[in-house]
Amino acid sequence: MADPLPLSVVIVAKNEAQNLPRCLASVQGWTAEIIVALNDTTDASEQVARDAGAIVHRLSWQGYRDTKNAALALAGRDWVLSLDADEAVSPELRRELEAFFARGDGARFAGARFPRKVWFINRWICHGDWYPDLSLRLLRRGQARWGGDAFVHEKVECDGPVATLGGDLLHHPYPTIGTHHGKILEYARLFAEKQADRDQPWSLGATLFRPGWRFFRGYVLRAGFLDGFPGFVAAAATSYYTFLRYACHYERLHRVDS
Repeated sequence: MADPLPLSVVIVAKNEAQNLPRCLASVQGWTAEIIVALNDTTDASEQVARDAGAIVHRLSWQGYRDTKNAALALAGRDWVLSLDADEAVSPELRRELEAFFARGDGARFAGARFPRKVWFINRWICHGDWYPDLSLRLLRRGQARWGGDAFVHEKVECDGPVATLGGDLLHHPYPTIGTHHGKILEYARLFAEKQADRDQPWSLGATLFRPGWRFFRGYVLRAGFLDGFPGFVAAAATSYYTFLRYACHYERLHRVDS
């Protein structure tokens, strides 16, 4: 058996006992260590992680960015593959990661990004605004960290060159359309809070124009129609989310409690 890759897998999770087995199985046996950082977890996630050979830590929730940085500090290796519990490494991506280290690219780059593909309703979404969704998830500690907004849309920031790999990171974020709706409502609320904190005015033009543009761009220009009816739903949901962000912003600025 080949030696494991010199990297730590770090997973931040809360009540993810249903998703963790798939995620953990995709990185078992070929990575140096797996760390699962749990926050406010009440289900069987800890036992699932330990049964898979992962090292388990408990962290208090500090927002997406800061919690992920705290989890990053737990890694024992310089290179870290950062995953969410509802993600999994595809066999193709595993081969790309193995080739990355075999070529010695770990000495030349500060991080690597790769496409992320979403399973939605009954198929993989391979077009539209949802794909390729290049995600920077392989990072060298000391040269990369989680940045961006503290509570939403966090992203990895690197102090060096970033490689682009093939092979998909597989994402299972929405078991049902209802769960998707719940998430976009939460993200719309966070967007409104951020806009209000920055004293950003509400825009009628953006509220009227941008939802239609997002649907046209995703479904027509980026060929979302090739993903069948789920592709239509994905484009429509993105359009609705765009509208909902501005609606929540308006509500936050103008709501008067009776």
